[in-house]
Amino acid sequence: MTQSIIHTSKVLRQVVIGQVQGISEAQFDIQPAGFNNTIRWNVGHMIYWMDKYSTLSFGSKSAIPEHYEMLFASGTKPSDWTIAPPSKDELQQLLSEQLARLSELTPEMLNEVLKTPFVLGPFQFGTSGELFNFGLIHEAIHLGTISSQLKAFQ
Repeated sequence: MTQSIIHTSKVLRQVVIGQVQGISEAQFDIQPAGFNNTIRWNVGHMIYWMDKYSTLSFGSKSAIPEHYEMLFASGTKPSDWTIAPPSKDELQQLLSEQLARLSELTPEMLNEVLKTPFVLGPFQFGTSGELFNFGLIHEAIHLGTISSQLKAFQ
């Protein structure tokens, strides 16, 4: 089962990359009515949380710029940004770098017990695989949001 999670993570990230490639830089900053954020924020948010979940799950060092937390952590929004956000090219590069790191995962890594369980509201994740799998669900939700935003533009 853990090999399936690794495979799914790579497929999901390839779908995200394909979706992002087809979006213009101008569309990255449109916030359609009914949405709390933009496509740029959703992409950055996926990158931020994949990095965070990888750090928590596998003890890897963060591989994203420090300022991504104030731009893309939960509860942030573009209207509050006081610094320029990363370009589409930078975001695409980070998506690709994270995809390459997903290929380094092994089933054994997903079976590791976390030093401290990760608690998110009423949910608790005790192993690397549980937390990482939740991260994939989270990423898929934001991919769906991006798809919905693109439809709202039309």
